[in-house]
Amino acid sequence: MTIYVGNLSYSATEADLRAVFADYGEVKRVVLPTDRETGRMRGFAFVEMNDDAQEDAAITELDGAEWMGRQLRVNKAKPREEDSRRGGWGKKPEF
Repeated sequence: MTIYVGNLSYSATEADLRAVFADYGEVKRVVLPTDRETGRMRGFAFVEMNDDAQEDAAITELDGAEWMGRQLRVNKAKPREEDSRRGGWGKKPEF
């Protein structure tokens, strides 16, 4: 499972997120998407941990918590859907 972390401060770093989530278990990976044009962080991140129980505990404790002056939105990330704007064929038509 992957955790979505929204409403992040633009000054948050990967190390900051690792430190916060380390309180709940071992962090496997942190991804901080950036804007292609400006290189600036987009205000959200994805965190992966080694154990589902640790991820559930982190979600429960951190969702709605104030961190770096912002109220975090923390939940299970939704799977990526094929985006037809990116040149993919998208979904097959149903007949």
